[in-house]
Amino acid sequence: MQTVTVQRRHAALALVLAALGWPAMAQSPTQPAEVAAALPEARWRGTAVMRFFGLHIYDARLWSAAPVAGDGAAQPLALELIYARSLVGEQIASRSIKEMQGIGAFSEAQSARWLAAMTQLFPDVKAGDRITGLQLPGQGTRFFFNGSLRGEVADADFTRLFFGIWLSPKTSEPRLRAQLLGAAP
Repeated sequence: MQTVTVQRRHAALALVLAALGWPAMAQSPTQPAEVAAALPEARWRGTAVMRFFGLHIYDARLWSAAPVAGDGAAQPLALELIYARSLVGEQIASRSIKEMQGIGAFSEAQSARWLAAMTQLFPDVKAGDRITGLQLPGQGTRFFFNGSLRGEVADADFTRLFFGIWLSPKTSEPRLRAQLLGAAP
């Protein structure tokens, strides 16, 4: 009789913890193959949900070998975006340029060059699609779409400003940054 009561209590506790999301917090996501191949020591650092006027745009996951310091520009890392809705690649590229302008200054020529590169690299996305950016200091940024390499931007300024959208202290989304860095729920 006592065994049944203890089992019921454990079952009730498990239901409460599941409702609170504890199993999700305890389990880290599966590392994407493109991240494992390029950064075998990388581990999951944090996850954040990007919302715009309440609409779920994407989930972001940060992967790195060591905790990210400052804006993370000096270390290899990967940022995985899992889209929750359909978006046009050109709009993703344009919005990225606007966000990068809030992180640091760059010329019109750089803006035009980077916009053209991102427009080619960023396809139209639908719910469930993934774009992964791989930051390789001294080399640039590699972009993957659903695990397949799309291309690279070999420009240190681009790399710093692009990843700064999420990781710079100047980001327009400080709460999202804190969640990616593992500093906030």
